Amino acid sequence: MRASLLQIAVDEGESVESRRVRVASLVREQAGADLVVLPELWTTGAFAYERFAEEAEPLEGPTYEAMAKAASDAGVWLHAGSFPERDPDGPLYNTSLVFSPSGEPAAAYRKIHRFGFDKGEAVLMGAGSELVTVRLPETVIGLGTCYDLRFPELFRGLVDVGAETLVLPAGWPERRRSHWTLLAQARAVENQSFVLACGTAGTHAGVPQAGHSIVVDPWGEVLAEAGAGEQVLTVDFDPAKVAVTRDQFPALKDRVLGLERPHRAG
Repeated sequence: MRASLLQIAVDEGESVESRRVRVASLVREQAGADLVVLPELWTTGAFAYERFAEEAEPLEGPTYEAMAKAASDAGVWLHAGSFPERDPDGPLYNTSLVFSPSGEPAAAYRKIHRFGFDKGEAVLMGAGSELVTVRLPETVIGLGTCYDLRFPELFRGLVDVGAETLVLPAGWPERRRSHWTLLAQARAVENQSFVLACGTAGTHAGVPQAGHSIVVDPWGEVLAEAGAGEQVLTVDFDPAKVAVTRDQFPALKDRVLGLERPHRAG
């Protein structure tokens, strides 16, 4: 299976519409990949809190339309990262979208854990409540977003409902990059799953981004890692390694404690 992680730089001098067009073009260039992944809040910048309300879109808004078309044109499964979603009947959400190779919507995930410690995203956006998985021909992906990476119970829950590959878009700050790498490897090892974590580059509202998108196998080995700037990280991996690892070292069978959350399968 081939995955391409698009580590997008968010430049405050570039309009959202221009970036949307540019990113759609980058997605189209990944024809031949099985899965393409974009980062968190690449339309606005993860730390550009003051722009969330202004740039928020309905679920089936311009970003949805552009990414659906790009997925169809490239013939790829597309995790389109996340964007500020405006629910007409409620608050804003940090929402991720997944599209099939025909451009059909396969899943939407509203970020459960909001970052900010009673400010920023934590007060500006509502919290999701559902675990979300999507069955691809080669693997079942489980969805998380950025700050979710710090909460292992979420990923245990995803494994309980069948996830084999954990896909996480992020806008992770450079000053905590060591945590990014450590936690991505930890989530892979403890869940015996692949982890595909796609970050942003550039500087968001004065906050330098970590970049360093990473792909980790079920034993915690780093298969590929990006640098700091905008780039495409492409890696070939064998999803069958998940079952082999869980059979060779069946630690998940010894679990005692679990997590129950509503689950929606795409």
